[in-house]
Amino acid sequence: MRSAVSLLVLLGSSAAAQQIWVGGDWWGRTSPKWATAADFDGSFVFCRGSYTAARRLPSGNGWDTDYPGADINFSVRLAELTRIPVAFDEARRPNHVVVSLADPLLFRCPMVFITHYGAVQFSEQEVFKLREFFLKGGFLWADDAWGELAWDYWVHEIGRVLPPGEFPIIDVPGSHPVMRTLYNVRSIPQVPSINFWRRNGGQTSELWTESAEVHVQAIADDRGRLMVLMTHNTDISDSWEREGEEPRDYFDRFSPTGYAIGVNTVLYTMSH
Repeated sequence: MRSAVSLLVLLGSSAAAQQIWVGGDWWGRTSPKWATAADFDGSFVFCRGSYTAARRLPSGNGWDTDYPGADINFSVRLAELTRIPVAFDEARRPNHVVVSLADPLLFRCPMVFITHYGAVQFSEQEVFKLREFFLKGGFLWADDAWGELAWDYWVHEIGRVLPPGEFPIIDVPGSHPVMRTLYNVRSIPQVPSINFWRRNGGQTSELWTESAEVHVQAIADDRGRLMVLMTHNTDISDSWEREGEEPRDYFDRFSPTGYAIGVNTVLYTMSH
């Protein structure tokens, strides 16, 4: 089982040779790359879920937070660190798509990733489609929500899809397979946005005492397979998006573990 230390060496040695997205390099950012049937050819495609933000929260309120940099960089690193066949276009840029949570193409996604999930309010159609997606083997990772208000909103909304009496929210211990599929991730780090990190002298809790503790929770089916992973009071996707930016101590502290849990999650999803 590999460690995040060995991952740091791999990332550091290959950064210059790869097509890593860096802030200010806005290719692909002008408009969402919406999923089409042609995008799914059997290779891994990073699927980002879109939704209508029903409320504004102090920590942010959009599905496109960290888009497309996180999606691009994670796909590049997944191709380097595993044997998963990641889809690339003719320019050797990784294929990544945005998919509506009510789109039938949702079922073609190996994993769906959403951010700022405390702002979401599912439509009735999305509730129906997501429940079908989960019960047919789908997996969603919800990342980058901070504080109790965002969490309470999310618990209500995901409870409409997966009623808590049947599908309770559980804590994910460090011994769970999703934490150890390839890399041994002992705990999930608190990753702040790089802008918060710069402004506040390396502080990590974006809502200070309210968001001081990171929570890793999940919803499983009746066989124990995780259907929803929720990383709360942390922004794992910023550790992907911002890996090529200064200060480099942000990369050193957050990116190796951020990529490790990302790779573990994809491998878990594709093997369960």
